[in-house]
Amino acid sequence: MRLLGIDPGLRQTGWGIIAVHGNRMRYVADGAVSSDAKLTLAERLVQLHDGLTAVVQQYDPHEAAVEETFVNANPTSTLKLGQARGVTILVPAKAGMRVYEYTPNQVKKTVVGSGHAAKEQIQMMVKNLLSRCEIATPDSADALAVAICHAHQRGRQSFVARMAGKETVEVAK
Repeated sequence: MRLLGIDPGLRQTGWGIIAVHGNRMRYVADGAVSSDAKLTLAERLVQLHDGLTAVVQQYDPHEAAVEETFVNANPTSTLKLGQARGVTILVPAKAGMRVYEYTPNQVKKTVVGSGHAAKEQIQMMVKNLLSRCEIATPDSADALAVAICHAHQRGRQSFVARMAGKETVEVAK
């Protein structure tokens, strides 16, 4: 199963694809979709949409995970980031994927073990967890971390579901 991780941003939206088989993860690809600051907001959102759509078409992921964003002190910046984030949720949803959302602290805690890890720690752990991974940008490293977080959460959820099913069978005997 291929998972798409997305780190939303208006200037640059990072993306990362990993393949998951059982409890093993493999790096597939990563990159970033940029928007031109000289364009209108609407044109920039179209650039993000088209770039992410091309990624989805090329790699055909099965599920997507998007990092939630914190509210900034500047309400205008927060609103623009929210609009970019809306595009990052829309693209995989329109492609028929389930979209999951994780807070930055969830991602950091899953990948590094600390909810307040520095970007450099995240990049180092992503490289350790995904052999042969050459990170394109800091934003794509964050996106790969989101995908890794989702892979772990999926594994945990399926484990709990299997255990719940097993317990139900045992109780029924």
